[in-house]
Amino acid sequence: MNHIFDFFLEPYQGTATQYIILEAIAFVFGIASVWYATNENILVYPTGLVATTITVFLLYRAGYMGDMVMNFYYSVMSIFGWWNWARKKDGTTAVPISRTSTKEKIIGIGMFLVTILVTFLVYMIFDSAMEAVNYIDIFTSGLFFTAMWYMANKKIENWTLWIIGNIITVPLYAYRGLGMLSLQYVIFTILAIQGYISWKKSISEMRITS
Repeated sequence: MNHIFDFFLEPYQGTATQYIILEAIAFVFGIASVWYATNENILVYPTGLVATTITVFLLYRAGYMGDMVMNFYYSVMSIFGWWNWARKKDGTTAVPISRTSTKEKIIGIGMFLVTILVTFLVYMIFDSAMEAVNYIDIFTSGLFFTAMWYMANKKIENWTLWIIGNIITVPLYAYRGLGMLSLQYVIFTILAIQGYISWKKSISEMRITS
């Protein structure tokens, strides 16, 4: 048990208190954001903005440029998603939960590939030494970029991408010594599974009533 506590506490030895507090705030708001998403609650976006904005700063400070660019994108996409989820049509939500069409699947694949290329270029621009973990980071960036776009449009496939990306990210952050963020992604994975089940149930109910 002590080894577990050491894993989470050792990386923070010598870290300034304000940075630990910021990471804790991002941790809480990040979990709150995903929980709101599982319940199709628009508060997913304001809480997510707090988490991603803080995380952008922390990742920039740590030198993880790929992750930083992704979290900056999350911040921008959160604004779009907030607007999109808030839209009304004839007094009801204009964007219901649904599955992706063939066209949207093709767009998602394109976004995934473009994101991988852009993230790789970010590493090159910042002259980062390319290691195995960087390539994993580039791959998950593509998954998360596409997942965020699908979520903003309430496509259930967003949860599948989050689940895959989160599972990969847990050991990635653990390897980097970011214990708190690693634990956060464990919780994200659990919530993403719950989100998929909840949204799938919502789609089934809409089919019955239509």
